[in-house]
Amino acid sequence: MFSCVKPYEDQNYSALRRDCLRRKVLFEDPLFPATDDSLYYKGTPGPTVRWKRPKDICEDPRLFVDGISSHDLHQGQVGNCWFVAACSSLASRESLWQKVIPDWKEQEWDPEKPNAYAGIFHFHFWRFGEWVDVVIDDRLPTVNNQLIYCHSNSRNEFWCALVEKAYAKLAGCYQALDGGNTADALVDFTGGVSEPIDLTEGDFASDETKRNQLFERMLKVHSRGGLISASIKAVTAADMEARLACGLVKGHAYAVTDVRKVRLGHGLLAFFKSEKLDMIRLRNPWGEREWNGPWSDTSEEWQKVSKSEREKMGVTVQDDGEFWMTFEDVCRYFTDIIKCRLINTSYLSIHKTWEEARLHGAWTLHEDPRQNRSGGCINHKDTFFQNPQYIFDVKKPEDEVLICIQQRPKRSTRREGKGENLAIGFDIYKVEENRQYRMHSLQHKAASSIYINSRSVFLRTDQPEGRYVIIPTTFEPGYAGEFLLRVFTDVPSNCRELRLDEPPHTCWSSLCGYPQLVTQVHVLGAAGLKDSPTGELFQGKSPGPLANCPMASLCQHRHQPQSSPARRGTAGPAIPRVMPDAGHIERKRFTFCSQEASSSGGDLREGFLEGVAFFQAEKIQSLMKGGKGERCSGQREQCG
Repeated sequence: MFSCVKPYEDQNYSALRRDCLRRKVLFEDPLFPATDDSLYYKGTPGPTVRWKRPKDICEDPRLFVDGISSHDLHQGQVGNCWFVAACSSLASRESLWQKVIPDWKEQEWDPEKPNAYAGIFHFHFWRFGEWVDVVIDDRLPTVNNQLIYCHSNSRNEFWCALVEKAYAKLAGCYQALDGGNTADALVDFTGGVSEPIDLTEGDFASDETKRNQLFERMLKVHSRGGLISASIKAVTAADMEARLACGLVKGHAYAVTDVRKVRLGHGLLAFFKSEKLDMIRLRNPWGEREWNGPWSDTSEEWQKVSKSEREKMGVTVQDDGEFWMTFEDVCRYFTDIIKCRLINTSYLSIHKTWEEARLHGAWTLHEDPRQNRSGGCINHKDTFFQNPQYIFDVKKPEDEVLICIQQRPKRSTRREGKGENLAIGFDIYKVEENRQYRMHSLQHKAASSIYINSRSVFLRTDQPEGRYVIIPTTFEPGYAGEFLLRVFTDVPSNCRELRLDEPPHTCWSSLCGYPQLVTQVHVLGAAGLKDSPTGELFQGKSPGPLANCPMASLCQHRHQPQSSPARRGTAGPAIPRVMPDAGHIERKRFTFCSQEASSSGGDLREGFLEGVAFFQAEKIQSLMKGGKGERCSGQREQCG
């Protein structure tokens, strides 16, 4: 995974370190200098900040002291509890933090080799579809010789402060980390996909069935190495970080550090009893102020759990910011949960393997409507179809589809100001089985995401077999920006961008004609195809002047002999001339093109007829030869 890590801003860690050791100097990062520009993007500085290296703050500095733990971190003066919560979750996953902190043993201070220290560190983050290697120096902002941002319990442990500095460099400055989104940090640490869950809107507190299903999903995410956080929404500015009577804090991100079913009872009775309680362990990034309700540290409910079970769960009775709650109470008091899934794409895994399609795109502005790609959401019907469009196939009778769109992260600097996210979202439409060109009119909407000014938007949906078009948009038209589209399915979806509005003109167009009309039909069934001239159609041959023959591909997909090894969507052997009865062709939608002259001279556009008909063979043949639409249940219209 990390063989293709890209140096951020072309700073090569190894080369810079070698150069510093050769010149016997400590590294000073010219791209993130020890100045106020690295602290703030607006406003005036507060107390005088002095940038100090760890050796000037304490004796015997270390990257880690007694290993790494979610208890190491404490939030500093900047309001980045969301980032500290994500770091707490990261610290509980050795396989993950070792990716973010590469070569950690080599980066550690070595008292026996002081000349091998160059004051340079590097960290890996997943940004906009690729892993980047961020280089920093070790100068950290302090006031009165104390770190003013994220710091550890141990005065001489610096891993969290250095990771925070590298992340601030990506964001533009430390102030840019104020009031961020935990989901963004979780994705940047893992390369996974974040799924936000609104507990209030979903009514999980009162709906036991939904609550149990959500807990099982969270248990699966946690057991497979994913990261989770929870928070209580602050409605007003006064609500921010307001402490509730139960001990929880509003507008504050909590890291979920464990998810498990806790066995109740003692001794053999607990082993044979089936009663278990769904529980979540959370941590406050402040390192204090815990939940004081049922199952809090000193709660009498713990008497229901054996001593060995409590030790296995790591239950403590100190105000360290970490506590347990039942999942029912979590759903009652918290308003939002963020799950960051680690999407498994390895074929060697025993767990479910996903197929990922990853495409970069952009909303761009152009005076020509046919080239404009910033049309806004469906509220703007005149420009909606000017947005980028992507097509994919669901090849199973039904498949779970995960779709995520992420806009390019924006940096906050003094020169450019605060980087604001666009309000983005997407719609998914079920289209014809043979669609190859962009949509220009509405079809059946299969699903849609929310629109929000977040860095990423996620949707999980179950869809039946067929072809679909994703239209990612900004909420309002006329905004430019880059985005990354990720589509996960059980089998390859052949996801790709639709770039053409109509079939291209070729040298054959003048000889064979160019499509001028489009007819869209629903085929419910077909009969009388055995040994008929139209049977050539089902051998992949087009007897009429049809621009594309969808029925041939349908027949190849559906009616190959049992001995044929060909699979759906693959090239197979020629189909015998004598065809089986085609009565099993049901509810398939196709677009037929005809070269019949257009009196208006208009260009090819969308299918204008969405009729429902049962075609006999001769009617299909007539339609292909440009016959008049009255022979089927509907009519064709001129394109224009």
